[in-house]
Amino acid sequence: MRTATLVRKPSTPDGTFGVLTLDDGKSWYTGELPWDNNKHGTSCIPEGTYVCRWFNSPKHGWCYQIYGVPDRDLIEIHSANFPPQQLLGCIALGKSTGMMAPYPGAPEQMAVLQSKQAIAEFEEDMNAKLFQLIIISVGG
Repeated sequence: MRTATLVRKPSTPDGTFGVLTLDDGKSWYTGELPWDNNKHGTSCIPEGTYVCRWFNSPKHGWCYQIYGVPDRDLIEIHSANFPPQQLLGCIALGKSTGMMAPYPGAPEQMAVLQSKQAIAEFEEDMNAKLFQLIIISVGG
């Protein structure tokens, strides 16, 4: 089984950002909700080791679902740019991170960029195979 490791930076009001690296060295940037005691729909998931399976999501179509999160379900890896506005506890992937406004006239905030491209690359590389996800945090 392949392994992916997500190394997170400390949470900010804009989200929890990090880098997901596969066992072959390929990597993508990540965005999640800020930590909120693992509350459903408002928090990133706890550090730990999880199994991810290819899953036909009612909301996002075929994507990876993260299994084994305590007291949580339907946590997916899918395309999104703005964690607070577009995620309910899931993980977004991107080619980079940077400042961007969620809508015209809004203040800029940290975002995951080129997310659809990153998800396409990740899914092609993983080829619908089961994998292990290890999540660790660094700093603050």
